[in-house]
Amino acid sequence: MDSGFQDSRPRALSVSELNHQARHLLEASFMQVWVEGELSGLSRPSSGHWYFSLKDRKCQIRCAMFRGFNQRVKEVPKEGEQVRIRGKVTLYENRGDFQIIVEHIEPAGLGALQQAFEELKRKLQLEGLFDAARKKPLPPTPRHIGVVTSPTGAAIHDILTVLARRCPAIPVTLYPTAVQGKAATADIVRAIDRAVRHGVADVLIIGRGGGSLEDLWCFNEEAVARAIAQCPLPTISAVGHEVDVTIADFVADLRTPTPSAAAEKVSPDQHDWLRQLRERELRLAGAASRALKRMSTRLEHLSARLRDPRRELMEKAQRMDELDLRLNTAMRQRIERDRVRATHLDQRLGMQSPARRLSDSQASVRQLADRLVRVSKETILRRRERLEHVGQTLHVVSPLATLGRGYAIVQQENGDIVRHASRVRPGEKITARVASGRLEANVISVNSEDQ
Repeated sequence: MDSGFQDSRPRALSVSELNHQARHLLEASFMQVWVEGELSGLSRPSSGHWYFSLKDRKCQIRCAMFRGFNQRVKEVPKEGEQVRIRGKVTLYENRGDFQIIVEHIEPAGLGALQQAFEELKRKLQLEGLFDAARKKPLPPTPRHIGVVTSPTGAAIHDILTVLARRCPAIPVTLYPTAVQGKAATADIVRAIDRAVRHGVADVLIIGRGGGSLEDLWCFNEEAVARAIAQCPLPTISAVGHEVDVTIADFVADLRTPTPSAAAEKVSPDQHDWLRQLRERELRLAGAASRALKRMSTRLEHLSARLRDPRRELMEKAQRMDELDLRLNTAMRQRIERDRVRATHLDQRLGMQSPARRLSDSQASVRQLADRLVRVSKETILRRRERLEHVGQTLHVVSPLATLGRGYAIVQQENGDIVRHASRVRPGEKITARVASGRLEANVISVNSEDQ
């Protein structure tokens, strides 16, 4: 039965409606936030999700980090640790709990990833891997471009689009690799090695599209940095957007802000080539035209100077006749001079006949032989007389002549000549040489006049 009473109170929301509206309001008001606090009550159920609270001295807030995000965390945070989180503010409608869905967590302060980034950067810089002197120049016009990136990412699409627009004639080889996640580091190193061993590319683009620091972290790994540094091919780092900076940017031979910029940098512009070809075609045509004009002018000049060949031949024939007459005259004169000289030489030869000179020489030899015999006889006679005189003189002073007068030469056994009797002892053997022969005797006694 209608009592006529109408309820004027506003319509009440259900609990579900209120929580739903509150969730949408929170998510619309806080797209993404960074929050710092102390981690408390960390729970890790078998689902792989993490649940914990973040608190400070006055308040706390519940947080949930689902498995897809916490798998990227290198080290599980500890109870009571000061951390920084990045995530979205929302409301868990079933319980009406205000919470944050966490996408990234790191130690408070500098941040673990940033700290690792700076430490590796300092280490590699001290080793000289960032030095400009070791950077290899890019080829002016590459014959083949290698790309190390994901086959399904936006980077390869951007690179191929730019290359197709600028210079589609350059072949491109993709060396596919993961560019995000734990396996990406080793995968990138293997892809670089494949590109080097393949041996077709002469420049290598390494990169991916934009993303968070965690998404790009594989390009901050030491293994990737060293693989790029040791790559013999010129390398271009094309990681993320313009504001993103990775270790790969410092190690590579060239850093570009985006993959598209890398393709722009490494490839020549076919429109520039076409423009340059047209300019050179015009310059070549102009140069050819000027060369033809110069050659035409020179041809006209030479044609004016060209004489009638018949006249030239007649002049040459006349010159030959003149030279023939001069040659005949010169030859007759030369023959006459040679004849006169031959007559003169014949006369001189008669005077210097070998037979005549031989007869004169034989007569001279006979005279010299007679003189030699005569002089030899005279010389022998004079030397014989002189020898006899010297022999007589020598005989007079010779010891033998003295011995002939009755004297003797006495010698001891050792051959010494006895000059004093005191030098000889009784019983000693002595030898006395006389004019003819020798006498051997024993000394009986010694009488010395000195005693």
